[in-house]
Amino acid sequence: MAPMNTEHNTPQTNTEHNFPVKLQLRLDWSEMDMFGHINNVMFFKFIQASRVNYWEVTEFHRDYKDKGVGPLLVSSSCQFRKPLFYPGNIVVEARVDFIKNSSMGIHHRILNDKSEIAAEAQDVVVLFDFKRNEKATISEQIREAIEKLEKRKF
Repeated sequence: MAPMNTEHNTPQTNTEHNFPVKLQLRLDWSEMDMFGHINNVMFFKFIQASRVNYWEVTEFHRDYKDKGVGPLLVSSSCQFRKPLFYPGNIVVEARVDFIKNSSMGIHHRILNDKSEIAAEAQDVVVLFDFKRNEKATISEQIREAIEKLEKRKF
């Protein structure tokens, strides 16, 4: 189901505004499988790069070094739509779909050279206190940084 535009209660379109964080990657020959296309395992590598890029842009991971509190991936799924081929470039787009007390969902799209959706992925990430071995609350500062980037409230 498409996210809803809360101003007009209509489905949002897939515009640049809806996926504010983008990461361009070059496909490598070593990522191909025996069938001549990029191996599906590599899609998860691209999703990981996108996830970490989102964390860097929003500083979601900033408290890890000093406080031992940082993001922890709890689930990741991917729906493969089109194969990718070497040589080529992709753009991996990311947006947050939800923010709860200690978790958030990140939606990724992998676009091929023709800007077609090659895959879509969903991550659930928990903010985790590695010293106490328990979930941590997402701070207002992090929530506000994400909301500013996404240009919407959660």
